[in-house]
Amino acid sequence: MAQVLVRNLTDTVVARLKKRARSRGRSLQAEVKTILEEAAKEAPEDFWKEADRIREQLHRSGRKFSDSAALIREDRDR
Repeated sequence: MAQVLVRNLTDTVVARLKKRARSRGRSLQAEVKTILEEAAKEAPEDFWKEADRIREQLHRSGRKFSDSAALIREDRDR
């Protein structure tokens, strides 16, 4: 398994990470690992795939939605 070394973190950052880890019942290492794993999951292309899936579900529901661009334009013109 790979390892990552992060240098030059401020004492404040380390203290906040330790506090966060303690509040979740984890070690500092486990908390940092969890944070990095979660950050690595969020690929932009995954976001847009999910957005497209939700948009398709809304479209299939048969409900009518207003054009948000038109609403924003109308609001700006006031």
